[in-house]
Amino acid sequence: METKIEIKSIYGDVLFTYQAENATIKDALEKAVKENANLSYANLSNARLSYADLSNADLSNARLYNADLSNARLSNARLSNANLSNANLSNARLSNANLSYADLSNANLSNARLYNANLSNANLSNARLSNANLSYAKKKETANLPIYCKYRHSIIGDKIQIGCKKKTIEEWDIFFASDEVYITERNTKDFKQIQAVYEAYKAYLNFLNK
Repeated sequence: METKIEIKSIYGDVLFTYQAENATIKDALEKAVKENANLSYANLSNARLSYADLSNADLSNARLYNADLSNARLSNARLSNANLSNANLSNARLSNANLSYADLSNANLSNARLYNANLSNANLSNARLSNANLSYAKKKETANLPIYCKYRHSIIGDKIQIGCKKKTIEEWDIFFASDEVYITERNTKDFKQIQAVYEAYKAYLNFLNK
């Protein structure tokens, strides 16, 4: 008996229809990719897509929350602005994939191959990156960790920015070891929060550079 699978957008309209005996969402998505169907804004939350070949797919703005993409092939795929929070991308091949502005919070990227992937402004908070291959990933160090302090903070390249100050780890270490004061007085709660933010980013960068 044939099964009809519809891939819908996050707005509810049908982007692609596939019908075959014992058809699965994986089969439908692979067929859609081969036929160059427009899959931007596709709703693929909770989809079981392990071992799927999605190379060159345009999944920009797609919702892949909690999707199983373990061992999937996503080389050259466009995933900019996609929601991949909680997704399982363990062992996935993401070489040259565009993940700029993608939400990868809590995603499992263990053993994923991200060679030359574009991770500019991607949200990697709480992502599991054990053994992930980040070779030549563009802006792989760019991150915004969800930690409160009075100033905005982020990693940009090999520098940590807190407020208007942007320094390398070595430069921040020198600052915190000194008595220098910018605006926030030392030995205050605000200063301790600033230093805690720095220590978190320092640990994050050191882990990536192992």
